[in-house]
Amino acid sequence: MTTRALTRSTGLLPTMFEDFFRPWDELFETRGLWGRTLTVPAVNVTETKDAFELAVAAPGMKKNDFKIDLDGNMLTISAEIEVKKVEEKEKFTREEYNFSSFKRSFTVPEGVNKEKIEATYIDGVLKLSLPKKEEAKKTLITKHVEVK
Repeated sequence: MTTRALTRSTGLLPTMFEDFFRPWDELFETRGLWGRTLTVPAVNVTETKDAFELAVAAPGMKKNDFKIDLDGNMLTISAEIEVKKVEEKEKFTREEYNFSSFKRSFTVPEGVNKEKIEATYIDGVLKLSLPKKEEAKKTLITKHVEVK
């Protein structure tokens, strides 16, 4: 990234370590293997009295782009988008492809009513509601523990 040059130290020892770890740093930055951009959407998970709520930031997509699967206790949210742009002139044709995808998996707690999981996509945010079973709502204990 270009910001590294601004923050790089001038001492010999830190530079040696930065140079040594550079291949691993570059692998885990926003650019991954073979120069492809790796994107993983941010996810907020909130627990309320009645449900677990997931909010996935995925702007620019359509609701049909998402695939949501539940396999046992594993909830997987994925999406794939392919954009093809063709430009034709008198002497040449140019085609550009843009392909992006992501996949996030979450372990669903035992107290979730799996039959009633719902998803909506509004204004660039995919929202999932994982309602709790009635017995899970009742067993929610709130207690203050004093430090001794």
